Amino acid sequence: MPASHSRRQFLEAAAGAAALTAGWTATAAGYWANETINVGCIGVGGRCQRLMQVLATIPGVRLAGVCDVWDVHLAKGKELADPRAFATKNFHELLERNDIDAVLIGSPDHWHVPMTVAACEAGKDVYVEKPLTHKLSEGQAVIDAQNRHRRIVQVGMQQRSMPQMQEGYRIVQSGELGRIHKVHLTWNRNTPRHTRNKLGIDPNSVDWQGFLGNAPQQPFDEYRFRNWRWFWDFGGGILTDLMVHFIDVANWFLGLQAPAQAVAIGDHFMTKGLWETPDTIQTLLSYPEQQVQVYFEGTFVNARNAAMLEFMGTEATLYLDRGRYEVHPERNSKVEYREWVLGSGGRGQDFYDKPDGELLHLNNWVECMRSRQTPNAPAEAGVAAVLGAHLGNRAYRENIVARWEG
Repeated sequence: MPASHSRRQFLEAAAGAAALTAGWTATAAGYWANETINVGCIGVGGRCQRLMQVLATIPGVRLAGVCDVWDVHLAKGKELADPRAFATKNFHELLERNDIDAVLIGSPDHWHVPMTVAACEAGKDVYVEKPLTHKLSEGQAVIDAQNRHRRIVQVGMQQRSMPQMQEGYRIVQSGELGRIHKVHLTWNRNTPRHTRNKLGIDPNSVDWQGFLGNAPQQPFDEYRFRNWRWFWDFGGGILTDLMVHFIDVANWFLGLQAPAQAVAIGDHFMTKGLWETPDTIQTLLSYPEQQVQVYFEGTFVNARNAAMLEFMGTEATLYLDRGRYEVHPERNSKVEYREWVLGSGGRGQDFYDKPDGELLHLNNWVECMRSRQTPNAPAEAGVAAVLGAHLGNRAYRENIVARWEG
């Protein structure tokens, strides 16, 4: 066993002994500042490849393993990892290795919780892409796995590590905006996604059963394989893919959890007969105890408002996106307009040059693996962020006013 693992075992044993005499619960030992953290990457498709590129720039991190069910992505992952990196199509083989300390999970949504739980049980820290859960029933299991095995779990909701969002939190907490009863979230794009072109994927290059996992059995479909977000077996559409980022900020700023009820309207304006999830959807979430309504709109047919959120207070509105914040006073308010613009380009872009949210969020994860402090987006936050999305999808799919039953 490598010396670093021997040291950590010693420290964990020492911490455990101290806990017994002092009467408190110890956390797992961290890593020295100059100690290399070996990360295995699971599901190394496009999003994970971006995260791998960023993670490789953080000192003291080595991309020591890659896993994917598709030969094409596995080969690309090997190019981005350490030349000596272990490669496999079976993530269990990666988790079994003693030379892997942590994992970066970029798999389809329906694999997030099973892989995170298995990684925690294997003693690995985890960075897992959002949405954390694919089903409401999965939430408690992943929280329990994180806490029982004393793992650092960071969910990929990088807004929590962005400085303008952290300053926005302080603005809301100060009371400057007045009473906040309404929050408006948008993620609108004008992107043609309705063409089913032949992709030419060789079925023999894909471990299809490994991809399906706990999803219902079905024949190989290259379009579903590459566009899984828009099919209920694997993803949850716009609400879980995009709304989750900003509903998480609303939860964080206002102390929200599960909405009491949700209504939703969705349509297939471009994707009828192709997608299962709608390409245009609106949902309204009600939080009567906090006297708050949260309204989300998302579409692929028009980019007006793009990606942003607004906290609408009686004295002022706080506008936020991934590159700025703005404070807009109400009429006759004593609040003065101000803004803080970090990134270049128009309002509401998906990504900006500044701040580098992926770098900030991954760096927070690495720092917390060393210190064993709670990261900015632990499993509890990840579970809460998907509650409104799941309830909104239920309202849409069943054409009902969906009520929280938790």
